[in-house]
Amino acid sequence: MTLAINFFTERINFKLKQKRIIKGWINYIANSEGKKVGELSFVFSSDEYLLKINKQYLNHDTYTDIVTFPYNEFDIIKGDIFISIDRVKFNAPLYSNSFQSELYRVIVHGILHLVGYSDKDSKLQNIMRSKEDCYLQVLYSQFLLKA
Repeated sequence: MTLAINFFTERINFKLKQKRIIKGWINYIANSEGKKVGELSFVFSSDEYLLKINKQYLNHDTYTDIVTFPYNEFDIIKGDIFISIDRVKFNAPLYSNSFQSELYRVIVHGILHLVGYSDKDSKLQNIMRSKEDCYLQVLYSQFLLKA
């Protein structure tokens, strides 16, 4: 089965490594959460591009590493996930992560939003962080990607 997961760039020179493995991992996360993967688009961009989206669609005048737009249908996750590569690079050392590890964390964060998790308060943030850690361990142990 070919998954409808696509990766794009907007106003940045970036190439995601190990796309096939990342797609399999995303499918694993969705299935583990009782969902199926529909059409997902990941758009890797610059800080300025994502800031513009954040202002235009969410009325937030702040830099962010990710903006997720869900278009789910029942148990099928669909959506557009915008990720600022600039912000991921900036945040990685702040959280003592490598760039790759921080990127994977942001990717799983977007998927967790699509399957229904929220991070609107500290309790929900802790639950989401725990899920992120769990699925990152799966990525490194079962899908054999390195941080």
